[in-house]
Amino acid sequence: MKYNNQQLRHELKYYINAHEYAYIKKRFIGSLDRDDNCTNNDSYNVKSLYFDDVYNSAYREKQISIDNRKKFRIRIYNDNNSLIKLEKKSKIDNYTSKEAQEITCKDYYKILQGDNSFLLDSSYRLLREFYIECITKLLKPNIIVEYDREAYVCQAGNVRITFDNNLRASISSYDILNDKIITKRIFKKPIVIMEVKYDSFLPSYVRNLIQLCNHDISAISKYTMCRKEIYNCI
Repeated sequence: MKYNNQQLRHELKYYINAHEYAYIKKRFIGSLDRDDNCTNNDSYNVKSLYFDDVYNSAYREKQISIDNRKKFRIRIYNDNNSLIKLEKKSKIDNYTSKEAQEITCKDYYKILQGDNSFLLDSSYRLLREFYIECITKLLKPNIIVEYDREAYVCQAGNVRITFDNNLRASISSYDILNDKIITKRIFKKPIVIMEVKYDSFLPSYVRNLIQLCNHDISAISKYTMCRKEIYNCI
C-alpha cells in the first residue's frame, strides 16, 4: 500500500524476555535469512540522534497517540561515519513509513551546529523538508538513542523481524560520531524489543515461527521511552 508515493508498512512491536528471545531465535535458524547488516556477529549497533521542536511535539504526539505524526533522526550503524542517514519516520493511521537520505560527515556536523541553510539548495526533497521543519518549528537535537539489533528477513511479504537489545540513551553529547559518549540503560531487566515489519501480508509460517499468541501488541517507541527515562517527562 502506498500513500503520496510512500510505501506504507505494518509494524508490530512486542516486549519479550531473554528466554523467549532465545527460543524464537532458535526457530529462525534455517527458516529466515539474516539481514545484510549482520556480518560477523549476530547483532549490529544502531545509534540515532533524534530531533524535536520547542514544544516537544514528536514526544507528546506519541504519548497521546496522534494518528498522523512524524519525527526526524540522523542514524549510523556500528559507529561507521562513512554511512550517515537523515531519516523521517512517519505514522499514518495504522501504518508506518520511513524515508532516508545519505548525508556526508561534513553536512552532519553543519546540522549539529545549527547551520542548516545549505539544505535548502539540496536536490533531495527530504533534506529540503528537514530544513523547512528546522526553520518553522525550530527543530533541535534532542537525545541519542542506542541499541544492539539482530535482524532477519523474508522475501514473501517483504518481512523484516528485528530484536533490539540493551536499549540505552545519552544526553552527555549530541554527537553520534563521538564513541566516548556516556549512556544509561533504560531497562533494569533483560528485556528485548521485537519488531515485525511487513507490507501487505505476513506469511503464516512466519507467524507460526514467532508464536506470540499470549503477547499483546505494544505501542513501543524507543525515542519516547528514552526521553521519559532521561528527562523524566510526564
